[in-house]
Amino acid sequence: MKILVTGGAGFLGARLARELLKAGQLDGRTITELAIADLFPPPADLGTDPRVRVYTGALLDQAALFASGFDGVFHLASAVSGECELDFELGLRSNLDSTRVLLEGLRKAGNVPRLVFASSVAVFGPDAANPMPELVGDNTLPSPQTSYGTHKLMCEYLIADYTRKAFIDGRSARLMTVTVRPGKPNGAASSFFSGIIREPLAGVQTTCPVGPEVTHPVSSPSSAVRGLMTVFQASRDAMGGRLALNLPGLNVSVGEMLQALELVAGAEVRQRVRFERDERIAGIVANWAKGSTADRAAALGMRADASFQAIIEQYIADCRHPSYPADALQGLDR
Repeated sequence: MKILVTGGAGFLGARLARELLKAGQLDGRTITELAIADLFPPPADLGTDPRVRVYTGALLDQAALFASGFDGVFHLASAVSGECELDFELGLRSNLDSTRVLLEGLRKAGNVPRLVFASSVAVFGPDAANPMPELVGDNTLPSPQTSYGTHKLMCEYLIADYTRKAFIDGRSARLMTVTVRPGKPNGAASSFFSGIIREPLAGVQTTCPVGPEVTHPVSSPSSAVRGLMTVFQASRDAMGGRLALNLPGLNVSVGEMLQALELVAGAEVRQRVRFERDERIAGIVANWAKGSTADRAAALGMRADASFQAIIEQYIADCRHPSYPADALQGLDR
C-alpha cells in the first residue's frame, strides 16, 4: 500500500506518519511506501525508515508526485488561521490552489485512492440568518467567519464532488483545536490554547489573549491522529452519507485548562500565565464554536479525551520523545 501524507513534516503530520509506520498496515493492507510532502523536511527519525520517501517543496510544484498513483492520502497541509487573515493570497495558494493540484493529480492517476482531508471546526461560525448553537454538531449548517474556515469548507465540497464523480474516495474529518503542540507558537489564532500550557511547563512566562470564560472544543494529538486513521478505515456505508464529520472534542474553558495545569504541575507553573487581551485574536475566537458534539464519530467508535488533565499528562509523557525540545519541561516543579 502506497500512502501520501501532505504536511507530513508538521507536528500532527509527523505524528500520523509515525503511527502509520508503527502499525505497518492500514485498513488491512501492508504499508510498503509512505510519501511525505511538505515545504520542509520531516523530523530525522522519519527519514531513516526505508519505507519513507521525502518530497520537499511547495505542493503547487508536486503535480507529478500526486499523479504517480497512491492508494491512500492524508491531506493535512495548509496555512493556518492567523496567517490566512493576515495574508489573503497566501491562504488561497496554500489551502485552495494546493488542494486543487492534489485532487487533479489523484484524478489523473485514475486508481480512485481513498483520501482523508483534515478539515476544521472553523467551518462553523455565527451568522445573522444562521445562529450558531452552543454545541456545533455534524448537522449544524457551516457558516465560517474566517478565511481559514472558508477554505476548509470549500475543500470539503471539492472533495465531496470529486468523490461523487468517482475520481477519489474522499472524506473530511473536522478536527477540533489540537493541544498541546510542542515547539514555538505558530501563526494560528488558536496557538494560545497550546501556549498557555507549553510555555509554563518550560519555565516561560506567557500571556492569554482571551478571558478565562472562553470555551472551545479541543483534542489531544493522539486523539486527533486516531480519528484521522479511523475515518480512513471506515466504509462508505459506515460513514452514513455525508462525507464530512466532526471528530470528538473535549469542551473546556480557558479557566478549566489552567485549573488542570495547576493540578498537574503546581501553582507556581500556573502563575506563569497572565491574561492580556489581544483584540485581534479575541475577535477571531469570538466567531468560533464554544463546544461541539460528534455523534457520527461516536458511531464509528471514537471518543473525546477523558479530561484536560489527561491531555496535559499526555503532553508531559510525549516530551520524553527525542523530537520534542530538550527544555520542554524545565519549568515543571514536581
